[in-house]
Amino acid sequence: MSLLFAGIILWFVAHSFPAIAPDRRGALVAKLGEQPYRGVFSLVIVLSLVMMVFGWKNATPSAIYVPPMGPGVVPAILVLLGLVLFFASQMNGHIKRIIRHPQMAGTILWSVAHLLTNGDSRSVALFGGMAIWALFEIVMINRREGPRTGSQTASGKFDLIAVVIGGVVFAVVGHFHLQLFGVSPVPM
Repeated sequence: MSLLFAGIILWFVAHSFPAIAPDRRGALVAKLGEQPYRGVFSLVIVLSLVMMVFGWKNATPSAIYVPPMGPGVVPAILVLLGLVLFFASQMNGHIKRIIRHPQMAGTILWSVAHLLTNGDSRSVALFGGMAIWALFEIVMINRREGPRTGSQTASGKFDLIAVVIGGVVFAVVGHFHLQLFGVSPVPM
């Protein structure tokens, strides 16, 4: 479990660093340059993901609570909505105009879906940790940017693109979920 926790902490710190220490981030960007800084940031994020994946696979789960649901329609819908929100965050559609933090909201939905169906220690660590991170990011972004002002221009075609991409990713990950993660997302 220590590798899983280390990956979650590294993810949290790397993503929170710009909000918590903007002066230090600025100093690093000035020293390295914007693109090299982004490259280092990306490598740290990839490293944290690798740590989480291997930490997850190597952790011996122990029961913490009995999940209220098994695999099925409700968790699947939450994951699908989470993926659509995740992709909508990168596009100027109505979803992004209406929901201030679609990527974080999508992460929370994804996390909740998994916490509804998994009550073991590694699930609580990973999905609970990601939900806490997303909530923290919402608070930090709101603090940094202040209240939302004005309305963004939006196009429904971007919402459609987000729905299609989210649906395709949902179908692909759902199809390979058992092989990738050792758990079937559908009742057997």
